[in-house]
Amino acid sequence: MIKVLIADDQAMVREGFGALLAAQHDMLVVGAAADGAQAVTEARRLDPDVVLMDIRMPVLDGLGATRQLLDGRPAGSPPRVLVLTTFDLDDYVYEALRAGASGFLLKDAPAADLVHAVRVVAGGEALLAPSVTRRLIEEFAARPGPARPRPTALAALTPRETEVLRLIARGRSNQEIAAELVVAEQTVKTHVGRILAKLALRDRAQAVVLAYETGLVAAGE
Repeated sequence: MIKVLIADDQAMVREGFGALLAAQHDMLVVGAAADGAQAVTEARRLDPDVVLMDIRMPVLDGLGATRQLLDGRPAGSPPRVLVLTTFDLDDYVYEALRAGASGFLLKDAPAADLVHAVRVVAGGEALLAPSVTRRLIEEFAARPGPARPRPTALAALTPRETEVLRLIARGRSNQEIAAELVVAEQTVKTHVGRILAKLALRDRAQAVVLAYETGLVAAGE
């Protein structure tokens, strides 16, 4: 079962999302929070697999809550944070990805998209669906970020792993990468796993951020 915590300051949103997810055969809604501080407290108490995190909340916003939950957590450890926002190009979305969130979803997305997003994030992937991600990456890449030297860890990647990382950063799925490189999808999954392990990243969302911030991939390539 995928354990889910819902953090949103609107009761109707919490209840609506809760009812939808609770109706799924593989999901269990373990709790809810009305602000970011409560979300942090409840997440530490309930140990959910996925936290649906609204961005704009009182006391502590979703960005601050995401940082508190994920700072210092080992790579690959729960919870996974799925950011909920009303604004598809909200500045906070980019900061949330930098803070370690596994992706974001618009609040007006169809119910099926929410269910799918929770499963994707719980499975260790990032929510980088083509319908949103291409534009997200373009917008993110166009924004000036802190100048950073390439991490030494990048040197540990093989040429093929570096190539796969570039394709991840361009929003390609495992299936698309496999087709482009003419290899089996399982081979791509193996490369992705090694990339995340070598770079101490939680998931593909962090890989995208790292690729752009280190200059491995540039906007417009």
